[in-house]
Amino acid sequence: MTGNKRPLGAQISHMLKARGVDVIFGIPGVHNIEMYRGIEEAGITHVLARHEQGAGFMADGYARASGKPGVAYVITGPGLCNAMTALGQAYSDSVPVLMISSCLDETAARRGQLHQMKDQRAAAETVCDWSEEARGPEAAYALIDRAFMEFATARPRPKHLQVPIALAGGQAVPPCESGPSATVPPARPKARDADMTALIDAVLAAEKPLFVFGGGARGGAAAVPALLQQTGAAAFTTYAGRGLVPADHPLSFGSYLARPDSAAIFAEADLLIAVGTELSEVDLWRDTPGQTCRTIRIDIDPEVLAQCGPGDMAIQGDAGALLRALSIAIPARVDDQPPKWDAAQVAETRARWRAETDAERPGIVPVCDALRAVIPPDTLIYSDMTQFAYVAKEVWDMDAPGLWHHPYGFGTLGYALPAAIGGALGRPGHPVVAIVGDYGFQYTLQELGVAVELGLPLVILIWDNAKLKEIEDAMVASQIAPNAVVAHNPDFGVLAEAYGARSEEPGTLSDLQAAVKAALAADGPTLIWMNQDLASR
Repeated sequence: MTGNKRPLGAQISHMLKARGVDVIFGIPGVHNIEMYRGIEEAGITHVLARHEQGAGFMADGYARASGKPGVAYVITGPGLCNAMTALGQAYSDSVPVLMISSCLDETAARRGQLHQMKDQRAAAETVCDWSEEARGPEAAYALIDRAFMEFATARPRPKHLQVPIALAGGQAVPPCESGPSATVPPARPKARDADMTALIDAVLAAEKPLFVFGGGARGGAAAVPALLQQTGAAAFTTYAGRGLVPADHPLSFGSYLARPDSAAIFAEADLLIAVGTELSEVDLWRDTPGQTCRTIRIDIDPEVLAQCGPGDMAIQGDAGALLRALSIAIPARVDDQPPKWDAAQVAETRARWRAETDAERPGIVPVCDALRAVIPPDTLIYSDMTQFAYVAKEVWDMDAPGLWHHPYGFGTLGYALPAAIGGALGRPGHPVVAIVGDYGFQYTLQELGVAVELGLPLVILIWDNAKLKEIEDAMVASQIAPNAVVAHNPDFGVLAEAYGARSEEPGTLSDLQAAVKAALAADGPTLIWMNQDLASR
């Protein structure tokens, strides 16, 4: 293509293809049609979302499933604004999404233009790692390369690039295909040798070390079992870190980190090692884990490491690489030095927490158990903000990390269905399940049409309690008379069939299992309706 001028929009599509982009999610409009000129020629598949929020969630789900950046095209003004919820979710959960939008050529001297905003770039920056406007072809190429380089080497977070309408349609020379992101990017930061030595010394000196593994530690999953065996440490995982610690490990406290009395477990530890996790509000639902010991934090993000207290240790580096190195470098405890943690106490504590979870939101745990028995272990699961997911995140053990995806930080409704569509495209051939609540499903239910068009065998599980039950419970707990928590629902089965999807309304847990098995083998999406009465039938 060298020397062949063509509109910049077409050049960008070819550049993205050269950097590994196979799928773009989005919606064309009069302002961004030049971005669509080169998509087919470049060999990229475009997925037409029904709403820009859905396009953003699809790009997010694709990125989480594939490990590659998700890319979306949207129009000026309302298109970008509609997608900002998805960008906010990707930011809070460290997901690499590149959103490319059109923008007006001039806004300061002209008013009343179609899709005009006072400052579109600045608006997007509030939910992105950065938001920039390309003023020329070389700037567009450089910003795309910057985005892909940062995705590969730093904490992945969404980026927004806007391209003026006239510039996108203007002639441009092709980008240099030997640029930095077209080659193998450099490795992520590596922990210093002195830090590794200090970490090993601290772990060996501890009698009751306690690990917390977050989503940022997924790259070291293979090393975790041996590391726990070698050190005699107990472990928690965050919700995003589920699957890092084998479910049957005798010293695993699971993902019950947010149980209030887990603070007492932290108080028992004489060393806390937090790996690839912020230990944020949505991980703990309290200010601190509860430890009184020294804390070692291992993370790629210096902002996370800045949270260390006096006497704590901060180690910057890729958490996965560090765990792999640590499992090799650290000597195992000898037989006459058994772990100080009591495996029987760990098992009793987990059983008690499971019972508490069941009592708080009755009827969900048995359904989780029934589903886990029939859903293949390599299934990608995307859940929404619904009580079913709140319970499942604690009681549903995962066989591997990076399989259950949830809107953890930003907490958006409507995430699961479009994200699952992206996930199905990101890992073709893998079973994919979306878990949604009756209310949240209606935020993005129109994306069901996309799943039908693509013939995706999605299993869509709707937990229907005919209300915003979590909010009602919170109101009651706060001694507020429940208000605005009941909404009229459609007949979800008829709605699904109107889109061309299959639907099932199982009456018992065994019926539910049969419906899920059939849905996994179907040639298109299946909506399966559930409620808490299932557990008693």
